[in-house]
Amino acid sequence: MKTISASLILLLALFAAPSLLAQTELCQGAYFTEVQGKEFLKNNEVKTLPEWQARAAKIRANLLEGMDLLPLPPKPTSKPIVHSRRVMNGYTVENVAFESMPGIFVTGNLYKPLAKQASYAAILCPHGHGTDPRFAEPAQVRSAMLARMGAIVFAYDMIGYGDSKQSEHKIPKALKLQTINSMRALDFLLAQPNVDPERVGVTGESGGGTQTFMLTALDERVKVAVPTVMVSAHFFGGCTCESGMPVHKKGDFQTNNVEIAALAAPRPLLLISDGGDWTSNVPNVEFPHIQKIYALYDRKNQVENAHFADEKHDYGPSKRKAMYPFLARYLKLDLSKATDKSGVIDEKLVKVLPRTDLEVFNAAHPRPASAVVGDAAVMGLLE
Repeated sequence: MKTISASLILLLALFAAPSLLAQTELCQGAYFTEVQGKEFLKNNEVKTLPEWQARAAKIRANLLEGMDLLPLPPKPTSKPIVHSRRVMNGYTVENVAFESMPGIFVTGNLYKPLAKQASYAAILCPHGHGTDPRFAEPAQVRSAMLARMGAIVFAYDMIGYGDSKQSEHKIPKALKLQTINSMRALDFLLAQPNVDPERVGVTGESGGGTQTFMLTALDERVKVAVPTVMVSAHFFGGCTCESGMPVHKKGDFQTNNVEIAALAAPRPLLLISDGGDWTSNVPNVEFPHIQKIYALYDRKNQVENAHFADEKHDYGPSKRKAMYPFLARYLKLDLSKATDKSGVIDEKLVKVLPRTDLEVFNAAHPRPASAVVGDAAVMGLLE
C-alpha cells in the first residue's frame, strides 16, 4: 500500500481550505438565539449616518463577495418567450420565460393592467418554499390585485419549483443563482413599454422575503420593498437559497438579516411579521433597530411594521391587505381598483387560475433545447 507524502497532504489541504473556511462562515437557520440576536443589534447600533454608511458598504461588499457575484455574468441577448395571454377582470396574465444566464431560464407569469396608462409601476413577486407556490393563491391574488391597481407584475419561480426544473432547489449556490434571476427579472420588467423606473417594488414571503431584501440591498433600482415574514435578528434562513453561501460572516465580521434589510434605507420599507414564527419579535426588536437607521436619513416614517400576533407564517389575506396600501402610496397605484364600493379591499375581484393555465412549458411550448439541465451542469455555470 502506497503512502501519501507530506507534501501531497499539504497540497490537498491548501485546495480544501477555502471550501472548509466558507463552510465555517455559514450562518444558517437559528444561528443566534433570540437573546443573542437582540444583543447583536444592540452591540452594533450606529449613532451617525457616516458610521452607518461605512458599515452598510461593508455589508454590501460582503454580500457580493459571499454570493460570488463579482463580476455578474453577462446578460443574455435572447428574446423572452411570452405566450397564452388571458384577459381577466381589469388585468391580463401571460406565461413567460427568459434567460438569466445562457441556458438558465427564469419562468413565471406577467400580470398587466388591462387599461392603457401613460406609465406603469413595476413589481417583482418572488415566492417562498412550498408546493409550487407561484400557482397558489397568495402569489396569484397579490399579483393580480397589484396589476388591477396599475402595476406590471412578474411572479416568478424559485429554482427547482414550477417550470424552473433545470436543477434541484437546494444546490450549493442556489442563493447566487436566485439573486441573478431576480436581477434579470428586474431587467425584464424595466424593459416593458412605459414602465417608470422610479416606481419599482418587490415583495415576497418567507424565502421570497429573503429574495426581497437581498435584491433590494444589492440593486438600487428597487425603490420600495415589502419583505414578508422573514426579517429576523436571530434566524438567518434555513435553506441553501437563503444562507447556503457565506453572506453573513467573513472572518471577524458578522452581520444578520436585520442589517441586510436595513440596506434599503432610505427607500420605503414595510416589514410584515407575525406571532407564529421567527418574526414574532419584530415590533420590539427588529423594527426599532431599522427605524433608528432610517432616522439617520431623516426618513423614520418611511419604514413601517405590520404585525399580526395571532397569525402564522404565510402571505395570507390580512398581510396582503397591509401591503396593498403601502405599495399604492409609494408607487402611485390606484388603490380604488382593489376595493369594493364601500372602500374595503376586495380580493374577489381577481380569479385564481388552474396550474395548467399558468405553466410556461408544456406540449405546445416545450422547454428550449438550449436549457442546461442537471445539478452538476447548472453548478458548473455558477463556478
